Amino acid sequence: MQNTIINNIKGDKLIWAISALLAIFSFLPVYSAASNLAYIGGDGNTFGFFIKHLMHLFLGFSIMYGVHKIPYRYFRGLSMVMMPIVFVLLILTILQGTTIDGANASRWIRIPFVNMSFQTSTLAAVVLMVYIARYLSKIKDKTITFKESVLPLWVPIFIILALILPSNFSTTAIIFVMTSALLFLGGYPIRYLMAMGLVGLVGLTMFILVAKAFPDAMPNRVDTWISRIDSFFNNEDTEEDYQIEKAKIAIASGGIVGVGSGKSIQKNFLPQSSSDFIYAIIVEEYGLIGGLALMVLYMWLLFRIIIVAQKADTVFGKLLVLGVGLPIIFQAMINMAVAVELFPVTGQTLPLISSGGTSIWMTCLAIGIILSVSAKREEIIKSEKDSDETNPLDILSETLED
Repeated sequence: MQNTIINNIKGDKLIWAISALLAIFSFLPVYSAASNLAYIGGDGNTFGFFIKHLMHLFLGFSIMYGVHKIPYRYFRGLSMVMMPIVFVLLILTILQGTTIDGANASRWIRIPFVNMSFQTSTLAAVVLMVYIARYLSKIKDKTITFKESVLPLWVPIFIILALILPSNFSTTAIIFVMTSALLFLGGYPIRYLMAMGLVGLVGLTMFILVAKAFPDAMPNRVDTWISRIDSFFNNEDTEEDYQIEKAKIAIASGGIVGVGSGKSIQKNFLPQSSSDFIYAIIVEEYGLIGGLALMVLYMWLLFRIIIVAQKADTVFGKLLVLGVGLPIIFQAMINMAVAVELFPVTGQTLPLISSGGTSIWMTCLAIGIILSVSAKREEIIKSEKDSDETNPLDILSETLED
């Protein structure tokens, strides 16, 4: 049974192992933090949160397994098909978004029949990175002009950013930074990137001015963004300050080895302790050692992503791996930086650790794509070995001897 499973999984085995380690470890802090959620919910049952997280991870790894079996060249065409679908989903999310624990009403959309919510911006981010990788690989041998790249490249990027921005500035900013990084790695001229960065800054400024002038015109969180940035740079008491203070208390309480699994005190006071601020709970319970070990795992994953990209057999494969892989590490670093007040509160989860189905599923989707590229490399190596084993000269020699 075990050998059958191992034989059926392809791609970089270390990426599989790191993903599994992160997922297995996630049960400890999520279950610990769930006690607070169960108390707030009123029934005090934490086992339900454990099962929910288990099901999210099971579905996530099922997505990872299924996606890694798809030859990665198919993602080139799938990105073209998915882009208009993503546009529609983002528009529907703005129009029909649902509220999750009092959060902004236009981040999630309810999935019919299964009573589950889905954050469409995370899917949009993955699809957009695949689309950009496709575009860059398509023009790799051509002279890039700004005018020719506006319609096929920048229009889809800015449409997606504009649809996400009203409800989720941090995700919009991360997507823009990651798309710019991928374009830079893909050889897109820096002067064009700087020009579009300026356009994006002007667009953001205009949006803020319009949102402040007409606050009832559309759902937006401009006041929340401003208060988070203000609270990061001054000493005013706000909700974000409360979260950061509790997170720092949790981290300070952890010391070197932590207070022990499930023994966190601040989980009872820290909002979003099982998602946005789960890193603070991890450091409190497992200390500096646990926090650093988690960082090492993410850095190890980054190293393997770079290795897979370097060994990919096509330019599209290289850019695809970097496009969907780097945001995972970037998001993890931002989540950790927020917990230690190196960054304003963003609401970004810790990949494969935080509770929440959408984050887990989209991370597993991205890792599945990376494994698909790695699996293709393994096929090429195996094919070369098989061809060496069946060398025509060897066959001729054996025939003459007979």
